[in-house]
Amino acid sequence: MKLPSKQPGAPLWAALGNYKSALVSVGCFTALINLLMLVPSIYMLQVYDRVLSSQNTTTLWLLTIMVVGFFIYIGALEAVRSFIVIRVGNQLEKSFNLQVYRAAFERNLRQRDGAAGQALNDLTQLRQFVTGPALFAFFDAPWFPIYLAVIFAFNPWLGLMASGGALLLIALAVLNERLTHATLTEASAVQQQSTLLAGSQLHSAESIQAMGMLGALRRRWFAQHGRFLDLQNQASDTSAVITATSKGLRLCLQSLVLGLGALLVINGQMTPGMMIAGSILMGRVLAPIDQLLAVWKQWSGAKLAYQRLDSLLREHPESPAPMPLPVPDGHLSVQQVSAGPPGRGLATLQQVDFTLAAGELLGVLGASGSGKSTLAKLLVGVWPTRSGHVRLDGAELGQWDPEALGPHIGYLPQTIELLRGSIAENIARFGELDGQQVVEAARLAGVHELILRLPQGYDTRLGEAGLDLSGGQKQRIALARALYGNPCLIVLDEPNSNLDSHGETALANALAQLKALGRTVVLVTHRSAALAQADKLLVLHEGRMQGFGPARDILHAMGQAPAQRPLQAGGGA
Repeated sequence: MKLPSKQPGAPLWAALGNYKSALVSVGCFTALINLLMLVPSIYMLQVYDRVLSSQNTTTLWLLTIMVVGFFIYIGALEAVRSFIVIRVGNQLEKSFNLQVYRAAFERNLRQRDGAAGQALNDLTQLRQFVTGPALFAFFDAPWFPIYLAVIFAFNPWLGLMASGGALLLIALAVLNERLTHATLTEASAVQQQSTLLAGSQLHSAESIQAMGMLGALRRRWFAQHGRFLDLQNQASDTSAVITATSKGLRLCLQSLVLGLGALLVINGQMTPGMMIAGSILMGRVLAPIDQLLAVWKQWSGAKLAYQRLDSLLREHPESPAPMPLPVPDGHLSVQQVSAGPPGRGLATLQQVDFTLAAGELLGVLGASGSGKSTLAKLLVGVWPTRSGHVRLDGAELGQWDPEALGPHIGYLPQTIELLRGSIAENIARFGELDGQQVVEAARLAGVHELILRLPQGYDTRLGEAGLDLSGGQKQRIALARALYGNPCLIVLDEPNSNLDSHGETALANALAQLKALGRTVVLVTHRSAALAQADKLLVLHEGRMQGFGPARDILHAMGQAPAQRPLQAGGGA
């Protein structure tokens, strides 16, 4: 059995140090429980060697009352031990929940692997292992040598048989680990991939239904899931064979020890009481090893969960909160920035350099794949730069506490994601609900009247991703969310892609009001009407700057007036 590596700085190992006294208490309870488990053997020894030979019922009654008392005490100790580990497990999960949530969020933000929920499941799995019976098998296992020593004290031959049996069971446990470890590890990885595949497919249920894709996608998912089932069955079959062998061996040894004990009693080398007590102790020697085999799958799953969590927390350690900075005015500086999607080698944005004064409106133009959405993600700190700097009021975005900077940033991504909750909660970014600011943001986005026409108005509940709203409605509510709290920097990525003429007019009015309020706005769009109010334009081509300057000069250089320019498709990164 290989325990998780205790490497320097391992967050989970370090956390266990906070519960050292509780774990020491569990160890003390375990020691006392295992010492008291000698009581049944001593009771049988006294009954066979004293009570039966003396025919003394008083001694029998006294011994029986004492042994019942000891069993009650053992039960109480077991309960207290369980209470301790349950509370340690719960406290451990509570102390790590927020940290794991944050680390999973950061990994999903950087890698978009879709496995953010797996980390929380891993933490729950660890807690269930710690608070379940599997952990006690590991606590009890080191105590079997004590029972073995008592058997040797009865008779060396009996001790040798018990030792041989214990070694055989240990060998079976090691064999089980070696034969199933690789298979269970692969099965766990395949299961994660299968779950992610199913989630991504079911997320697009409407398209799948409309185009008759369900059968093909279901077969594709089942091919992956079938691989997981095959691997799981392979590991389970191997473990079942070894577990059955171990169980049969244990039962056989317990019978053989009685036979050997009887032979030793006939030869006068031990008493009948020792024979019975030795048989009971033989069961105590072999039981922890047998229990380890029974919980091996739980142990393997918990170990894999620990390894995934440890890797996650090492990759995304909790950083100390930076020093608070003054409220930003909206002065934006992009200095020789190159960047691309995290985890990919190709940079989709190269050597971009420009400056915006507070209150200016920048329009970003370019064909699909020119790097516009990459730039939008950089400006709000969603993606990191590979080189260069993005500064807000002179400070790099990484120097700001995201929780402190967030209220001063408004962001409308291309893919609109409204979260489960009310419309008011979505607009207020799920913070403290300020009804006045919610309505102000909705009015600024031109969506107030639309919301009032919904069944419960601002209290209308949204499903996952706001599936009960149209694309245009979701986009306008998301715009209100971006404008909530009057942020100093607002980045809008294709904010009019789903809007009708009324929505376009509302967006134009919102931009005019933002300019009047002195807010810095970066507008990624391919529609000419939205650029009429731009102070500056940035033209991107294949990730590089093709032009930057006053809007009129850039459009003049391109040979078109603002109201005449038929821009090409501009979505994408």
